[in-house]
Amino acid sequence: MMTDVSTDGDWRLSVVVPVYNEVGTILELLRRVCDTPYRKEIIVVDDGSADGTADVLRGQVAGVLPGVVVLFHERNRGKGAAVRTGIAACSGAYVLIQDADLEYDPAEYPALLAPLLDGRADVVYGSRFLGSGAHRVHLFWHRVANGLLTTLSNMMTNLSLTDMEVCFKVFRRELIQTIPLRCNRFDFEPEVTAKVARRRCRVYEVPISYSGRDYGEGKKIGWKDGLAALWTIAKYRFVD
Repeated sequence: MMTDVSTDGDWRLSVVVPVYNEVGTILELLRRVCDTPYRKEIIVVDDGSADGTADVLRGQVAGVLPGVVVLFHERNRGKGAAVRTGIAACSGAYVLIQDADLEYDPAEYPALLAPLLDGRADVVYGSRFLGSGAHRVHLFWHRVANGLLTTLSNMMTNLSLTDMEVCFKVFRRELIQTIPLRCNRFDFEPEVTAKVARRRCRVYEVPISYSGRDYGEGKKIGWKDGLAALWTIAKYRFVD
């Protein structure tokens, strides 16, 4: 049963789900999001999937699951482009980014939303490295790269994040919809971090669990995305 956590009856969460070739996980992910105890809209953006995901969304999700809106890119444009499309369609008080691959658990929405709901935060990041919750142990060099990118981002933004590249990010809608976002791929993460910092937003981190995949299981981010993130960190230190 959905519960309304607002005091005035109008509170609503917008969950943006960028999807690319996740036919094996998308229905289970949406089931978990639907089960979270909030009045919400779920904005799914299929980013040109070629594995049957789009067919599943058209046949079993669009017009079937209450509160779920499905948008389609005709071709693959990248996670950042899909997130931008989703953010533009949001109408809730808060916008939460949720990957479609089951690495991040929607059951942790209460922890992510708490600093926003009590008025402390403008933006909340999850962190896979704050020491709470179960974590799959794998991909050492991916962890090293993540730490390097987070450190460089912190140097440029004067933030003290532990996990800049995390998927779980939540924003006040009136904030995120006024930030001009341009990056099309995984460089969305350092771009939005730089622009949030430039606006002197109140940023909080909360610990989350993480069920990471390896590349054989469908993980998509690669070394080229790391290079793009380095350029993005440097670029948005000086431009908006």
